[in-house]
Amino acid sequence: MQGQEEIIVGLDIGTTKICAVVGEVSGKDINIIGIGTHPSVGLRKGVVVNIESTVESIKKAVEDAELMAGCEISSVYAGIAGGHITGFNSRGIIAIKGGAEISQQDVDRVIDAARAVAIPMDREVLHVIPQEFIVDDQTGILNPVGMSAVRLEAKIHIVTGAATSAHNIVKCANRAGLDVADIVLESLASSEAVLTRDEKELGTALLDLGGGTTDLAVFSGKNIKHTFVLALGGNNLTNDIAVGLRSPLADADRIKKQFGTCLPRKVKSDEMIDVPGMGGRKSRKLSRQILAEILEPRMEEIFTLIEREIYRAGMENVINSGIVLTGGSSMLDGVTEIAESIFELPTRLGRPKNIGGLVDVVNNPMYATGVGLVLFGAQNRSSRKIGRIRDANLFSRIVNRMKKWFKDII
Repeated sequence: MQGQEEIIVGLDIGTTKICAVVGEVSGKDINIIGIGTHPSVGLRKGVVVNIESTVESIKKAVEDAELMAGCEISSVYAGIAGGHITGFNSRGIIAIKGGAEISQQDVDRVIDAARAVAIPMDREVLHVIPQEFIVDDQTGILNPVGMSAVRLEAKIHIVTGAATSAHNIVKCANRAGLDVADIVLESLASSEAVLTRDEKELGTALLDLGGGTTDLAVFSGKNIKHTFVLALGGNNLTNDIAVGLRSPLADADRIKKQFGTCLPRKVKSDEMIDVPGMGGRKSRKLSRQILAEILEPRMEEIFTLIEREIYRAGMENVINSGIVLTGGSSMLDGVTEIAESIFELPTRLGRPKNIGGLVDVVNNPMYATGVGLVLFGAQNRSSRKIGRIRDANLFSRIVNRMKKWFKDII
């Protein structure tokens, strides 16, 4: 039996599924030893709308993960997404007395100065991530400790979310009998699982295509530069199919997964699919090309809105290595080609890597967030809190996590 302190669990609370991934940490190796999934019926666009249903889904997903891993789960790293998530950059500056050496206390002080921005009372800080330090006029410094300086400046990225949404996720986990070690932005977690060091260094955009949201995270110089959540996802594709083909939602989802493609030109004109009727009506045979013509414009719309956000944030010249797609909806046939045509950048599908154990089981973009939460937890387990986080403010963990980010950034 593995020791409880060696077990880290990621809980991906998504719009379409709840996924619990169990990882065992042994030195620097992380092995996935269990996974449990269950349909999610209590969330809409990443936000909890029915606590009881969400709690039941969490319980069933965790039970399956416990059964496979052969251990009891008591603490998790929970993912958060939704249209309420916003990210912005900030900077702070302090003076170093007498041009002395920069100490760790100075670094903490300049980061505190950078994060001293007005945050509305109904929002909560989820992440404070140092990007770079500027010592006097020298930019691009990752670790200024020990350098002599007169002035120290820090650039950081702050991610905030609606306080009520964050607390509802914690409440659901608590009612399912779980402690929450931390709440992590899902796109940030996914990046830990699917991006390489070179991609983060050269510059890349990660798109996590989920059921209710599409999460964007832009990286450059090993650091996160921009985050954004678009409240459109795979459920919109399913709804389009249900309306366009006049079929029940459950059947529309099955048709999307089984026959869906975003490339009408690649579908043969004689390919037909069975479409169940509504309200007991007889099923009909329709051309698969019609299905592709429904999916293509919605997928183009999602990528076009993301492209506009990238240009709005001034990040278009940062994405040098291209686009990485992950999440369940990225497995739809033709999505990679649509992305390449919209962004005019090389695009690849992101699958979890840098793990051992049940690699074949989790070798799927839909598990990227769950695996990423385990990897995030493994990197930050020294500052992990044992106990329950209820409706108390999450600020008490931000400073510890911020220091950990700074130490790991080198």
